[in-house]
Amino acid sequence: MVSHELTATPLMSRVWQRHTLAQKLSRLSLWLLIGVAVLLSLSSISVIWEFLWDAPEQMADMGSRMWPLDFPYYPATVHAALLETFHIATLGTLFSMVLALPLAILAAHNITPHAGLNLFAKTMLVASRSVNSLVWALLFVAVFGPGPLAGTVAIACRSVGFVGKLLGEALEEVPRGSIEALKAAGATQGSQILYGYWPAVKPAFWSIMLLRWDINVRESSVLGLVGAGGLGMAMNAAIDLFQWDRVAVILLTIFAVVVIGEVVITYFRRKLI
Repeated sequence: MVSHELTATPLMSRVWQRHTLAQKLSRLSLWLLIGVAVLLSLSSISVIWEFLWDAPEQMADMGSRMWPLDFPYYPATVHAALLETFHIATLGTLFSMVLALPLAILAAHNITPHAGLNLFAKTMLVASRSVNSLVWALLFVAVFGPGPLAGTVAIACRSVGFVGKLLGEALEEVPRGSIEALKAAGATQGSQILYGYWPAVKPAFWSIMLLRWDINVRESSVLGLVGAGGLGMAMNAAIDLFQWDRVAVILLTIFAVVVIGEVVITYFRRKLI
């Protein structure tokens, strides 16, 4: 009679780890790359450490010069510059809408099924977005001279890419059901856009335009630093003359405009959308 001896094999102990060895190495490599990039950036921008350590004292000195604020300066100069800033932002946004609508239609492949026209429209939109508003303002100040006209055209050229890209993407996401029904009824291309695409993208369109106008108000506030009109010109003049109490009034005005603009945009967005 053969007896079999039962031997109990102990269970292998398992150690729980959040990340595998490969994941740990990849994370370590990523952090090393970030550290190298930061060190290279610091070495290339030539930080003057003496000025950096002295910055808190200089900020405190500037704050003391800003107080008390020169509030009589607002009705004398700042109010007119503020209205000019609103005009630049509003006209620039309207001009960008006129230019962005056809480019958005050309960029949407479901409306314009032509690769060449799609590429042309998207290239124009990318070119508009790739240049900063201040750079556009510098170019148009050289063309039109200093003043609000250069700022208005700069805002329009910068906004075309933003509005056209988002509106083109909204057009491409329109459901095909209503469009196919209009095609089956014999509707023309214009009727399809007017009665099929427009009702679907109208909420997105107003949201994009309101958001862009809000951005343009902020950007047009600083375009005057390069001579393109608005609050920036008043602030640049006050800084050049070391009138920090007036600079504080202008900064407070810009802050108030941003807050009020946010409230107004939120209100109209709820009403329109």
